[in-house]
Amino acid sequence: MVGHIDNTGAEDMNVSLSQARAASVVKALSQMGIAPARLAAHGAGPYAPVAANKTDEGSTKNRRVELVARQ
Repeated sequence: MVGHIDNTGAEDMNVSLSQARAASVVKALSQMGIAPARLAAHGAGPYAPVAANKTDEGSTKNRRVELVARQ
């Protein structure tokens, strides 16, 4: 799981928040029966936006968690 966030706020806080966001998804999936060893959480902060942060809609799209398959 890779957590993302918009660019509002301090850089270190955004990275921490995105890490916590990814960790909460890992925890929820583990509670649903997925083996925790199959999951990992990583916080990417604001470094991979999918939309411009100039609007509320863009910022909302950037606050997300993505599932990334391991190789």
